[in-house]
Amino acid sequence: MPQSSAAPVDAARPAGALMSAPVGKPRKVPRVLVLGGGTVGLYSARRLRRRLGKRDAAIVVVDPRPYMTYAPFLPEAAAGSIDPRNVVAPHRRALKGVDVLQGHVTQIEHASRRVQITPIEGEPYWVTYDHLVVGLGSVARTLPIPGLAEQGIGFKNVEEAIALRNHVLGRIDVAASTWDPELRRKMLTFVFVGGGFAGIEALAEVEDMARYAVRKYKQIEQSELRFVLVEGSRRILPEVNEELGGYTLEQLRKRDIEIFLSTFLNSCVDGHIVLSDGTEFDAETVVWTAGVKANPVLQDSDLPLDKLGRVICNARLQVTDADGAVVADAWAAGDCAAVPDLYNPGQFCPPNAQHALREGNHIGDNLALVLRSAQPTEYKHRNVGAVASLGMYKGVAQMFGRIKVRGFLAWVLHRSYHVFAMPTFNRKLRIAAGWTGSVLLRREVVALGSLHDPRAEFRAASVPAVPKAAPAAPASGDAALPPQKAEKDSPAAKGDARPA
Repeated sequence: MPQSSAAPVDAARPAGALMSAPVGKPRKVPRVLVLGGGTVGLYSARRLRRRLGKRDAAIVVVDPRPYMTYAPFLPEAAAGSIDPRNVVAPHRRALKGVDVLQGHVTQIEHASRRVQITPIEGEPYWVTYDHLVVGLGSVARTLPIPGLAEQGIGFKNVEEAIALRNHVLGRIDVAASTWDPELRRKMLTFVFVGGGFAGIEALAEVEDMARYAVRKYKQIEQSELRFVLVEGSRRILPEVNEELGGYTLEQLRKRDIEIFLSTFLNSCVDGHIVLSDGTEFDAETVVWTAGVKANPVLQDSDLPLDKLGRVICNARLQVTDADGAVVADAWAAGDCAAVPDLYNPGQFCPPNAQHALREGNHIGDNLALVLRSAQPTEYKHRNVGAVASLGMYKGVAQMFGRIKVRGFLAWVLHRSYHVFAMPTFNRKLRIAAGWTGSVLLRREVVALGSLHDPRAEFRAASVPAVPKAAPAAPASGDAALPPQKAEKDSPAAKGDARPA
C-alpha cells in the first residue's frame, strides 16, 4: 500500500507519535487520519482499533471539540430531561488506543496525502497520512434573511441546546417582573423555523419544559406563552408518513402551538418577525432548524464533490470521482457524504444518526479488510424506522416502514432506542439514572443566566473609576497658596458671602 514519506509543514508539531517520519523514511505503521470526531469518526476509529492492533495501524482523529455529541438527545438536553454532559462522549475516554488532535481541519490535499489543521491556539500545521476517513458532518444551512445572524439560535450542538434552555427560562424569569404588556408579549414568544425531526422535537420538548416551569410563576399565565412553528413545505416530519405527520400536527395544535405551513421567514430584524404570508409580530427567540449542509471546508479540498457539496462515494464508502473511479486511500460517510442507498436505488442514505453510526462501523471494517489485503464490502442497511419525542411521555414512531406508534409507547421506544445507541456504557448508565431522578424528583427548570458570559459581572466590577475633574485654577493672588490655605483665606471662610 502507498505510504507517504513527506514531512509535515508545521509551525506547531503534534507530539510524539503524530509527527511524520523524516523525509525519505517511510512510516513502519500506516497512519489512518479520521477527520471529524462525530458519530462517523468516533465509530470508525473505535471499530478499526478493535480490528487492528497498534502495530497494524496508527489512528488519529481530528476535531475542534474534545467529545462526540449524540444529536438525537439534544432536544431532551434543551428541555432539562438529560444532563447536557451526558449527551456527549469524551474522545479521550471513548477512543482508547487512538490519538486525538483538537483543532479545525482547514485544508485537505489528498493528492499529497496531507491535511492542514488549525489548533484552538497556535499556528496551523500539516499532518500526513496513508488513509483518509472524512466524517466532517454538516453545519446549519442558513439563508440571507435580514436579522437571522443577529437574532437566531442554532440547534446543532450541545452548547446551543444549553443556550436555548437558559434563554427560554431566562425570558420567563425576566417577563415575570416586567409589566409593559408589549415587551412582556415579545419576551414570551418563541419562534422555531423548520419542521423536520430536529425542529419538531426541539419545539415540543422546549414548549413542554416552559409550560412546566410557568406553573411556578404566579405572575405569568399559561396563555401568555406563545410558541410558533414556521415550515416552508406543506407538511411536517417528512421522515414519517403523512398519517403520523398529521397526528403530530394535531397534537401540537392542541397544545396551542401556532403552525404556519408553506410559509417562510422573511425577516427578524431586532426581533420583529415578518413571514411570507404577511404575518408580523415580535419575538425575542428565533430557533433555526431549517436543514443542514455538508461541512464547507470540503470546498477547500481536492476531493470530488457533488452539487450539494458532499463527497462522492460508492456503496463501499470509498471516495470516487464523478465517473465512479475509486480515489485511492480515501473513505467518507455521514452527513458530508453522498452514500448510495442500495435499498432505494437512485437515492442516497439520509443524513441521520442511524446511518452515520452504521456507516462509521462499516468504514472501520472495510479499512481493516483493505489493510489486510482483502476486498471491502458494500454498505447496506434497511431503515428500521424513525422515532421522535414530543415532550414528556409523548412521542411518535414508525417502525420498519409500516408499524405506527403514538403517545407513551412511542416515547418509550424513542428513549430505549437512543440510549442503546449512545456510545460507552458510562453514558448509557448516566442517562438512565438521570431519567430515573427526573421521575422521582421532577426536572430542574432554573436558568443559569450568566453561564454564557460568566465574567460579565467581574468586568463590570473591575471598570476603573472615572477620574475626578481637576479643580479650577485659583485666582492669581492665591496661586502660591496650598489648597488648604487658599480655602481658609477665601471670602466664604471669612464669612464674606456677598454676591460678586
